Amino acid sequence: MPPSTDKTPRLRAHPVQNPFHIVLVEPEIPPNTGNIARLGAATGSPLHLVGTLGFRIDEHSVRRAGVDYWHLVDVRRHLDFSHFQHAFAKEGPAPGKLHLFSAVATRSYLEADFAPGDALVFGRESVGLPEELLEAHPDRVVAIPTLGAVRSLNLANAVGIALFEALRKVGALDSTFMG
Repeated sequence: MPPSTDKTPRLRAHPVQNPFHIVLVEPEIPPNTGNIARLGAATGSPLHLVGTLGFRIDEHSVRRAGVDYWHLVDVRRHLDFSHFQHAFAKEGPAPGKLHLFSAVATRSYLEADFAPGDALVFGRESVGLPEELLEAHPDRVVAIPTLGAVRSLNLANAVGIALFEALRKVGALDSTFMG
């Protein structure tokens, strides 16, 4: 897809110095990951892909899927969650906290104490995060409440909701400009 020639100004916010990290543990559905990658590109948030993926992300596969912004995403691969945690612990002078998102949490994401540099962690589309991971961090597990009878939200939608709430909470969206 060729770059847009549209020069219409867009509402922008200043980049965050210490961005949030989006963490997908064993994502299964390529379009969800593509949409989440676009969120990462739009917010300057690194995208961590943890464990076995349900699809390929080589250059040919990404291009064939029409993901023309993949080069704008800071994608980081990790063998498993412990490898992610080890790498994340080395981020900056003070690594951020984990926020584990689960449909079965008892605490709302609106109560989360988001801070720049934190990691927003999401599980597989079919089953969510592993139970042992949730049990290892019970004070870090939050959910996005729903009003209807659906089991859970679409992964890409959940990441978008959580990421923009975290950005709003830390004031990253307060200073906007046309650019």
